[in-house]
Amino acid sequence: MSKRLDYNQIAPAGVKALGGVHGYIMQSSLPAALVELVYLRISQINNCAYCLDMHTRDLLKKGQKIEKIALVQAWAEAGNLFDERERAALAWAETVTRVAETGVPNEAYEAARAVFDERELVDLTIATSLMNAYNRLAISFRKTPQAALSN
Repeated sequence: MSKRLDYNQIAPAGVKALGGVHGYIMQSSLPAALVELVYLRISQINNCAYCLDMHTRDLLKKGQKIEKIALVQAWAEAGNLFDERERAALAWAETVTRVAETGVPNEAYEAARAVFDERELVDLTIATSLMNAYNRLAISFRKTPQAALSN
């Protein structure tokens, strides 16, 4: 699959604005590894090759074990490999990513609020929204994964 256009060159101010949101999330109280796990799961749902490659690499660099990375897609069946906050974040990210299907039901909100305070939940939702935006850019314009460039 070949790249359609380079959105970074065409709309640098727009991409910079998204980068500002990313910077905000990385300075929030959410742990970076938790955010990366959420980003990976959202990218799995959206089937974004570029982001799957990038977030897998980022998690490995952060010292995340390959067994955990490999099971992000099946986190709900992975026993205690994922802690309570990770499970809650992944569940919330999934229902928000699939908002057209889920409508983000009250049960999902209550489950997330049982684990995250209001600010954390807003920040997690911003992070989820941001990754969905990045996925849509990369998929729409066929951004090439790093792994494909090294072959």
